[in-house]
Order: sequence, then C-alpha cells, then structure tokens
Amino acid sequence: MKELNWVSLGCGVIAHQLAQAMQKDGRKLYGVANRTYSKAIDFAKEYGIEKVYENIDDVFEDENVDVIYISTPHNTHINFLKKALANKKHVLCEKSITLNIDELEMAKKLAEENGVILAEAMTLYHMPLYKKLYDLTHSGALGELKMIQMNFGSYKEYDMKNRFFNPNLAGGALLDIGVYALSFVRWFMSEKPDQILSQVRLAPSKVDEQAGILLMNSKQEMATIALTLHAKQPKRGMIAYDKGYIEIYEYPRACKAVITYTEDNHQEVIECGDTKDALYYEITDMEQTILTNENVMHLDFTYDVMDMMSQIRERWGLKYPEEM
Repeated sequence: MKELNWVSLGCGVIAHQLAQAMQKDGRKLYGVANRTYSKAIDFAKEYGIEKVYENIDDVFEDENVDVIYISTPHNTHINFLKKALANKKHVLCEKSITLNIDELEMAKKLAEENGVILAEAMTLYHMPLYKKLYDLTHSGALGELKMIQMNFGSYKEYDMKNRFFNPNLAGGALLDIGVYALSFVRWFMSEKPDQILSQVRLAPSKVDEQAGILLMNSKQEMATIALTLHAKQPKRGMIAYDKGYIEIYEYPRACKAVITYTEDNHQEVIECGDTKDALYYEITDMEQTILTNENVMHLDFTYDVMDMMSQIRERWGLKYPEEM
C-alpha cells in the first residue's frame, strides 16, 4: 500500500501532536510550512523533516504532497483550503474547518470537483470508544434516545488579543469548544437537529464568551449544551436513552464511558483506545479513506455541525471581520 506524503501547515501544539503521531508507525512528515519561516525550520529540526517551505504557496504546487494538515487560525482556513483542493491535495483541517456554512459549501464543492478528500480533524469521530458506542447505541440495546446534556468550560484570562477572545482570529466559545459539543450531539442523534434556541453572553471584545444552546430534531431527540471560556466546567457528556444512560468525561478524546442501566442501576464500563493517540486515529482513518475509497471521515456530520453553528451565530448577530 502506498505511503502518503503529509505536510503540516502550521507549527503549533496540534502540529507537534501530528508529527509525534506519525512516529508511532516509524514515519515522519514529508514537509512543513508556517507563516513564520524560522519556526518551520525549528519544527523540522525537532522531527527530522527534510522539506521546509519558505513560501506557503509552494506547498500546494508540490506534486509530491498527498495530504495537507491545516492547523492555522480558523479564519485562515478557507483560503488555504481553496488552494490545496484546487491543486488536488487531500486535506485534513483543524476544527472549526471553516467560519461558516457558505465557506464549507465552497470547499466541499472544490473537493468533489477535484476528486480529493476533505475532512475536519474532529477527534471524537475517530476515537475507538465512539465507534464502539455508535454500534452499541444503534443496535437498540439502550432503547430510544431521549436527551443529551453537554458541558464544556475553560477558564481563560481576559486577554482580548489572544485567539480565544480576538474577533480578528475568529475567537469565541462556539467555534473553539462548541464545535466539540455539537459534534458529540450529532454523533449520537439519529438525524440533524432542526429546532435551535440559544442565549449568549459576549466578551468585552464582542465574541461569544458563554452560551446555552437547546436542540431538537424531528424525532424529538433533544440536547442541551453549556459553553464558557471564562469559567471552569467539566468536559462532560451524558446521553440518556429509555433503558439507560451513558456518561463520558473529557469527551473530545475520551477512552472511557460508563453506562448505567435504569431497570436495576447496574453499570457497565467500556474502555478502549488511548487519549494520547487521538491524532494517530485521525491519520489512520484519513489514509484508509484516501487509499480504499471507504470514507470514514464523516464530512456529512461536519457539514451539519457547521450549519448549526452558522444559524446560531446569525441569530446572535455575531459576525467576524471576514464575513462583514
């Protein structure tokens, strides 16, 4: 089977995790590019990467590049996506994959026209635990889905220049942490929610600091989501069925779930996968999709989540400079 050449576009925390994930199979990234060339040089030295691009645009034109992993700020994604996809490169892009549904629609169309795979690097779609739970819940073992409750809260110091609160870097809770909660909801719901209510509290910089979201689909499966960037909350997901409920902590990269069966309150613990291998699972699924044409990247779920986030922000009247 062909070994694919990966390039990291970006040198941040996720890029380091990507390079380390490649090492799990004794491999390394083919190349790296970054807005600051010196950082790319340092990154390449750390991981033994031979190809460093002085000009980012050279990445898209390099015929030896198969897959580009984009981990730059949210608002830069669409321009890089357009160039990569137009040059027939497969792309795995950090969440949130785009700013809004219109951008994703454009990227999706480009990928289809050029016969390449476009996917969002949403960890929970690729963790072994979620694949196992998907099979379990869709088997009917727990009955019908009734309610999902999600929490995600981080305490970030008020610094309106950092990416969390800076509108010029597409900051805010929804695109940064809400995307995980909504992806979790979409994973377990049988269909996309079509009824959405929400409340928002804005940071001094006018991005969303805190939000409450209520969702329901046509089957009356419901979900509640509580997000905040300025107060600590556990990363907890709870999925309630009529025969039992599932609890998952640290859910973006979870490897453990506890199921409580409501008839007699006995519990079942499911453990599989490893949190530290989250990027490795993403790489493996991406390569499987590229090399076998069996698509396991769930762009359909990504599309539904982006559509929901776009609707929510539209109702808040929250737009980023690029959307004005």
